[in-house]
Amino acid sequence: MSDQTPSILKSQLRKMLRREARGGDSYAVRDGVADWIKRHPQVQTIATFAALPDEVDLTELVTLFPEKCWLFPRVDGEGVCFHASTDPTKDLVPGAFGILEPRADSPIVPIDEIDAFLCPGMAFDRQGGRLGRGKGFYDRLLSQARTDAHKIGIAFPSQIVPNTHCEAHDIPMDEVIT
Repeated sequence: MSDQTPSILKSQLRKMLRREARGGDSYAVRDGVADWIKRHPQVQTIATFAALPDEVDLTELVTLFPEKCWLFPRVDGEGVCFHASTDPTKDLVPGAFGILEPRADSPIVPIDEIDAFLCPGMAFDRQGGRLGRGKGFYDRLLSQARTDAHKIGIAFPSQIVPNTHCEAHDIPMDEVIT
């Protein structure tokens, strides 16, 4: 058994994942998410993300499901707020860390109105563990979500690992779609 702490193990896993070429077919994963949305018609307000180059791009879902209220994160200091977007190609601008995010003047939607969170990550395990980029934005955010809000990890198959070395503050996903 390793005497390394989960924090050290997570840091080592992040380094390994950065070295390895990752990626895959965003369309296949997006289709899986679209099927999930169709199976959950009660879900109306969905928090998603603007993908980094090594993440699944889900922005096309906004045009596939225009009847849904789509939200994108905007980093605000140490926290994240979700803003509504009907057209990510027009509504998103480069923000913190070079990540596309909503304009500051776009409508903010309170976290308790969000029915589902589509969450990126560097890696996920089959138990719902998520390895983020190490800043804790999603864990802090999801700890405030409604208990009935769906937490869905979004990943390429290559991002599934045996163990993400979760700690007490890590919020597990209800499901991971690959």
